[in-house]
This record gives sequence, C-alpha cells and structure tokens, in this order.
Amino acid sequence: MTSPRHAAPDLAQFGYTQELKRTLSFTDLLFYGLIFMVPIAPMAIFGGVFQASGGMIVLAYIVGVVALSFTAASFSQMTKAFPIAGSVYNFASRAIHPSVGFLAGWAILLDYLLVPSLLYLVAAMAMNGIITVVPVWGWLLLFIAVNTVINLTGIRITARVTKIFIVGELIVLAIFLIIGITAIIGGKGNGWGLEPLFNSETFSWSLIFGATSVAVLSFLGFDGIAMLSEENKESANTVGKSMMAALALAGLLFVAQTWVAALLVENPGKLIAEGDGTGTAFYDAAALAGGKWMFYLCAGATALAWGFADAMVAQVATSRLLYAMGRDGALPRFLAKVSRSYSVPYNAILLGSVLAIVLPGSLLIFLENPGDGVAVVGTLINFGAMIAFMTLHVSVVWHFVIKRRSSDLLLHLVSPIIGFVILGFVVWNANLAAQIVGLIWLGVGFVIMLVLLALKRNVSLVGMD
Repeated sequence: MTSPRHAAPDLAQFGYTQELKRTLSFTDLLFYGLIFMVPIAPMAIFGGVFQASGGMIVLAYIVGVVALSFTAASFSQMTKAFPIAGSVYNFASRAIHPSVGFLAGWAILLDYLLVPSLLYLVAAMAMNGIITVVPVWGWLLLFIAVNTVINLTGIRITARVTKIFIVGELIVLAIFLIIGITAIIGGKGNGWGLEPLFNSETFSWSLIFGATSVAVLSFLGFDGIAMLSEENKESANTVGKSMMAALALAGLLFVAQTWVAALLVENPGKLIAEGDGTGTAFYDAAALAGGKWMFYLCAGATALAWGFADAMVAQVATSRLLYAMGRDGALPRFLAKVSRSYSVPYNAILLGSVLAIVLPGSLLIFLENPGDGVAVVGTLINFGAMIAFMTLHVSVVWHFVIKRRSSDLLLHLVSPIIGFVILGFVVWNANLAAQIVGLIWLGVGFVIMLVLLALKRNVSLVGMD
C-alpha cells in the first residue's frame, strides 16, 4: 500500500476532478524532461551561440544552467504547493491573482505554441538536406502526423517512445565525444584550451547574457515536467526533484559537447565574424574529427530528435497548458475535453497540431529562406519563457513569504530574487526584434484579459484559499 507521504496529490483539495491518468514515475518525468530539452540540442544552434558569445559558448551554457537552477528551485516549491496542471499559469493565479496568472500563462503560451513549430521546421529542413527527394513540407507533415497519433493514444505510450529516442541520442553523443576527444588528442582542431570557457580579450557580461538568451533554448523543456503534475503517480515532491535532476544532467551534457565541438571549429574567427548561415557548424566540427559519416550521423540524429522526440513532448506540454487554461475558462472550454478511452485532452492536442502546421507553413510560403525565421522564432520562444519564469519567482515570494509568512528566507526569498535578477539581465540583452514582438504579444494578452473582465468572464479558479 502506498504511504500518505509517497501518495499522489489529491486534486479534490483544489476543487478539480481527476481526469488525466496518473501513470508517470520519477524516471518517466526525468526522461520526459531530458527528451524535451534534447541531450544533443546544442548541435542544432551551436554556430549561433558560438558567434553570439564571441567563442565562449561553454560559459554561455554554464550561465544558462546556473540561471535556470534558481528557476527549477522555484518550480520545485510551487509544484509542492500546487501540484496541478498548468504550471506557471496556475502558480501565479493561485499565489497572486487570476489576472496575473492569465498574463503568465499567456506569456508562456508564446513559448509552448511556437516550440513545436520551430522543432518541426528545423527537423524538416534538416531531413530535406539529407533526403532531398522529399520536400520540406512533406517532412513537416510526416513529423506532425506521427507525433499527433502517438500523443492521442495516451501519455504512457508517449513516455515509452521518448525513452527509446533518448537512448539513441545518448549513444550518438557518446560516439561524438569519444571520436572528438580522440581527434583533439591526435592534433586535430585547435588543441586543448580554455577559450570556449573564457577569453579575456572579448569577454563582457552583456555579450555572455546576450548569448545565454539564445542558449537557453536548449534548456527549455525541464519546466514542461510541471505540466504533468496531474499525471504524476508519486508524491508532489517527485515533480520538483525530476526537474532539478533533468536540468543538471542536461547542463553537464551540453557543456561537454559544446566544449569539444568548440575546440574542433576549423576557423573560430571566421565563425564569429560571419556566423553560421547554413546551420552546420557543429556537424562540420564533427566531420573534422571523424569524417563525413560523422556529419551525417549528427545531422540525422538532430533532425530525428527535434522532429519526433522533442516535438512530441512539446505537443504534450502545449496541450496540458491549453487544457488547464480551458478548464478555468481562461481559454475556450472545449480545450478541456478529455478522451475517456486514453485520458488525454484530445481537443487541445489537435489544436496544437494544427498550429504546428500553420506557422511553419507560413514561413515556407512567405520567406525565400525559411531558415531566416528560425533564429527570430527561437528568441521569441525564449522571451516568452523568461517572462513567465520571472513571474514564477515573484509567485514564490508572494505565496510563501507574504501570504504564508515562511521563515525559510533562503529558499523562498533570496533564491527567487537571484533567479529573477539573472533572468532580467537575459531578457534585457535579448534580440531587439524578439523584445518588440514579445511585448506586443503581452500587450495583446493584457487587452484580452481586460475584455474578459469587462464581460465579467473572469478566470474561475475553484478551490482557492
């Protein structure tokens, strides 16, 4: 018999009925977070982060993992207090006010709606480069169709499929690290050095935080674990622990692969000056170490990881956010419909699939080079996530210190403030276009919120204390 200490949270205390099936363990959540972040994620954006950081790509990733470790700590506290789907949306709604929660949910919605689109587009473009006979839109539709079918069959099937993918990614990463390190020892590349970590000639905090605003795209996904709180079969502590573990493991893997790849860049100065227009900087470094087959191995693994595994779990997170906001009336309530057969929010999943087709399809139609939109979409995703995470930190202080009079000031005051300040610097140094579009998105959300209030259609959170 499960002890009360290790029992799954009871949703009745929050006024909800358990509709989603509780089948996920700590290991399932850990795998989910890792596959969402993608252990080999830096391979796809390596050139852009390398250029933005002036070659100090390892430092950019270290700053990213340190910054988000404070965010993970805040998530851990809030998932214990409110172990329900919806993540930042629900945390801010219940800790501060439903209106604040709506804006936080709207901000992170920018992240979750755009992530699958970006993943599908990047993967489709990569696969088209390998197998040119299939057009980009053909790969796009294939990835979306397969992932939607799997997600509609239930969270347990999704968890099993993601475990298979993550094992494959880790094998590819291990091959790259072994061959890359062997090549450096053998005299290839630029030899061992600390330049990827620190270069006094080019270092500035604005440079590093600007690069971190791009690098954090690799980390986004650990927060998606919180979306599965109502499908966690263990204690509420399990969600927070799995988030911290996933972030730590991913950070270690990201630092290892970017350091080795940076030492194998054939012409670092040229990459910093001209950028990575083809998006193949990492694969070129891999080819330098082991030959052309390493280029195709890393490129193919990245395409499949982003197009199937990562996009699959991104759709899960998106659907759970839409489900939570629809259940409270913050979005149309049809999004809260749950399949009786598979216990998944099928309308939310299908809407996410449609949106994942619309944005990439628009880029393919209106842009001469769809790759031009990838960087902007990526920074937009990061902007929405950072704003939502900053709200999360405020929610921790508001709930535990102001409302609950917590005496644990280190965990409930100091840590959230540090996390908020670091993320603030990241947002401040983000791409200007992303800042403008992100603020416009928040403005639209604010107008919608005012309209809902004027129509007296407040977000109806039940079980509020």
